[in-house]
Amino acid sequence: MSSGEPLLELRGVHKSFGAVHVLHGVDLTVRPGRVTALVGDNGAGKSTLIKGIAGIYPFDEGEYSFEGEHVKVHSPKDANDLGIEVVYQDLALCDNLDVVHNMFLGRELTKNGLVDEDTMESRARETLDGLSVRTLQSVRTHVAALSGGQRQTVAIARAVLWNSKIVILDEPTAALGVAQTEQVLKLVRRLADRGLGVVLISHNLNEVFQVADDIAVLYLGQMVGQVEANSTNRERIVQAITTGNVNEGDAA
Repeated sequence: MSSGEPLLELRGVHKSFGAVHVLHGVDLTVRPGRVTALVGDNGAGKSTLIKGIAGIYPFDEGEYSFEGEHVKVHSPKDANDLGIEVVYQDLALCDNLDVVHNMFLGRELTKNGLVDEDTMESRARETLDGLSVRTLQSVRTHVAALSGGQRQTVAIARAVLWNSKIVILDEPTAALGVAQTEQVLKLVRRLADRGLGVVLISHNLNEVFQVADDIAVLYLGQMVGQVEANSTNRERIVQAITTGNVNEGDAA
C-alpha cells in the first residue's frame, strides 16, 4: 500500500442540475496504491460525483487536481487523457464480440490500414496475465459465453489496458454470486497493489472493509468524511451513511 502524493484531489466541488443542487462542496482524495471506497445511500450523489470526475457532468465549481496540477475536465476524453477510466454497472460490453475486440472497442489498433489482430490479442493476453486472471480459457471467447464474474474481469482489464492511473468501479459485484465476487475483489486489490488508485463504489460494507484502504462517505451531496478503513468500523460508517454524522477523530 502506498501513501504517496495524491493522484486525484477534489476540493469544494459543486454540481447542480437546474434548481437541484446535487453536490455541495465535496472534497475527495485518491492516492496511488490504495482502494478508496465511496459509500452512501441512494441519492447521496455518488453517481454524479464519479461522472464529474469522468467528465460526463463537469463540475460547476471547485478545484480538480491531478498529480498535483490543477486541471479542467470537460469531457470523458479529458479524463481518459489523464489516465482515468470508469467501469460502469452496465459494463458496456458487446456480446457478439470476443474478449479481444471488447477490450479494444473504439480504440482498435491498425497496421497498414488494417486492424492489427495479432498485436491486439497479444496485448489483451499480457494485460489479463498481468492481473493474474486465470478464469478465461481464451481471449477469443465471445462475451456472450462468459459468466458475470468473467465479464466484470474483461471490463476491468479493458480499463487498465490504456496505462490508466485511476480506475473507478461502480458496484462491480452487484450481480455476482459468492465465488465470482471473491474473484473480482481479489482483482480490485491487485489493481491497487500494482500502484493504481482505485475508487470502489459499493453498498456492501463487508466487501468495503475487505478491500478498502480508505472510505469516503457521501450524505445528501456532502462529503461527511474520508477515513482510513483500519481506523473505523462498520457501525460508524453505517451511522455516517444514515445520519450524516461521523464520530470525531475519525476523519482523515
